[in-house]
Amino acid sequence: MPGTPELPTAAELAALSLSAQHPVTHGWLDRAARLRNLTEEHEFDLQLATDLDLAAQRAEFLKAGPAAPAYLNRWVTVSTDLRAMLSIRFKGLDVTKPFVDVSVTSRPVTRTDLAALADAARVYAAFHPPRLRVWSAAPQTDWPDLDPDRRVLAAPVGALRGDPVPDGLTLSPTPDASRYADAQAAYDAVDAAHPHHPHEARLLSAEDLQECIDAGTMFDVHWRGGWAGYAGTLASPQLGLDAQVVQELLLAPHARGRGLGAALSTLLARHLPDPAQVLSGTIHGRNRGALNAATRAGRHDVGGWWWAPLR
Repeated sequence: MPGTPELPTAAELAALSLSAQHPVTHGWLDRAARLRNLTEEHEFDLQLATDLDLAAQRAEFLKAGPAAPAYLNRWVTVSTDLRAMLSIRFKGLDVTKPFVDVSVTSRPVTRTDLAALADAARVYAAFHPPRLRVWSAAPQTDWPDLDPDRRVLAAPVGALRGDPVPDGLTLSPTPDASRYADAQAAYDAVDAAHPHHPHEARLLSAEDLQECIDAGTMFDVHWRGGWAGYAGTLASPQLGLDAQVVQELLLAPHARGRGLGAALSTLLARHLPDPAQVLSGTIHGRNRGALNAATRAGRHDVGGWWWAPLR
């Protein structure tokens, strides 16, 4: 069984996390600012590794079976040159869908590390997790035998504003949630046509929609004079970057199939106030249409998460 080395500090975890990020992102934010963002993020990783009261709260809320200490994050020795922060997670907070998440590693993970990581994940054997999730900045083509999870597509806001936009396609600030039922109907139509789609994307909640409206960063899409979807973000660090994180990019059925998807990122960038921020968002690795639209708009695939089976 792998060993348990001394816990690093949040700042040390931040430095390790930054070293695993895609090179193109290193010029998008001052290194010190990005490390501060990552340090704040990894302070919670350390709390999850040490706070038994928080572990007890998770155990009481999730009721997955094991006692509170089993929910603690673990900083483990994976191999002679690799250490990792592991945590037990549940997809959608569903206790029937446990997985082990690799949140930070002492160096970027390679394909050859997966067997040792799977062995290290045995510290959570009491939860019977069938899968391990790991981050890599490598392109999808590097690990074609693994199931992809979500990819991060990002670029500076100012760099996304210049592409031409089709005539008749515009955005305007969303005044209220009155079109939410229309948005749900749009998702339902795509789900009916593509049965795999519900596993790849879903409409943001009504509460999240209202939060975007209140922030002034949710917009109605108009196509040839009629309502045609939503495009919106919320300001939040992602991968340590000062980001506007995409919450929704939706085209209604009558506007789909016309090559408009890429233009939504362009229009959204034009409506966001700070060109120095990064427009960032996650897209499922199998959602080829959304991935292609984002890359056509100039957003870079800067990495993503993979699923690896556990024995």
